Amino acid sequence: MPQTADRNRSIVLQQRPHGAPDAATFSLTETALPAPQEGQLLLRTVLLSLDPYMRGRISDAPSYAAPVAVGAVMVGATVARVVASRHAGFAVGQLVLSYSGWQDYALSDGTGLTVLADDGHAVRALGVLGMPGFTAYMGLLDIGQPAAGETVVVAAASGAVGSLVGQIARLKGARVVGIAGGADKCRYVVDELGFDACIDHRAADFAAQLAAACPAGIDVYFENVGGAVFDAVLPLLNSKARVPVCGQIANYNATALPAGPDRLGLLTRTILTKRIRMQGFIIFDDYGARFGEFHAQMSAWLRDGKIKFREDIVDGLENAPQAFSGLLEGKNFGKLVIRLASD
Repeated sequence: MPQTADRNRSIVLQQRPHGAPDAATFSLTETALPAPQEGQLLLRTVLLSLDPYMRGRISDAPSYAAPVAVGAVMVGATVARVVASRHAGFAVGQLVLSYSGWQDYALSDGTGLTVLADDGHAVRALGVLGMPGFTAYMGLLDIGQPAAGETVVVAAASGAVGSLVGQIARLKGARVVGIAGGADKCRYVVDELGFDACIDHRAADFAAQLAAACPAGIDVYFENVGGAVFDAVLPLLNSKARVPVCGQIANYNATALPAGPDRLGLLTRTILTKRIRMQGFIIFDDYGARFGEFHAQMSAWLRDGKIKFREDIVDGLENAPQAFSGLLEGKNFGKLVIRLASD
């Protein structure tokens, strides 16, 4: 369904998935292009961020945010161009960070919009200077609190969050071990991002390799994967280790608890006897007031060449569902973004 100038394409939640999202989960619809009323503006989506948290939003299980309603446009952060405005605070042509979701156009009353510099780097507002970067920065520094010489382990180390966690930990003088899926990602994490080591979680002897890479144990583990990765990490945690928990992507499509022995007793005993701090966080709920602090520091690191990042750009709104499914399977390489328009 090609985009036309007087129509708005959107991707809506067609039905809630049981397990992994599939072809029946989303549908592409087309409606008349909306016209802004007084106090409104019309946004044309240029870039759409795809992130793991979206899996929770298409489930109706209790969570920190209301689920997307069946039949509603799928949520998501966007970079958008103002193409019509009847709002005194915004002018046609401005570029803004918005939350328009999976659609070509959206009406806004200006609430929650942030004007972006039109400098060719607006995509950073969805990644290194946006929610993923903010998550990495606050989760690691406020909860993880790495000290020079400590060992920090980062899951999904080539991803939008994990890649930044490891680099920030290195800037703080820690020894950093990444975990990633595949030899190419592991090479990138070590050779390009400067991690001390990276272990392929797909390796048959993954747990043994991780233990060998952490001879002094693990002081900070940044958790965004769960599953077999955490099983391998748990016995390596040192006394008074810190575990920031921002996600568990390995479990997002699960329809039942994993087979095997009940690990809850082992986890709680380890937390008690080793006095481990394990804390979940929702970035804007818990740290929204500190976004300026993060943005200033991350911007400085970028200017000084101390932080590297990678974006995985997929063209076409119609390709968002397939790209999202791939994200949950670890197929992306870097921050995943859908490009809706050449801008």
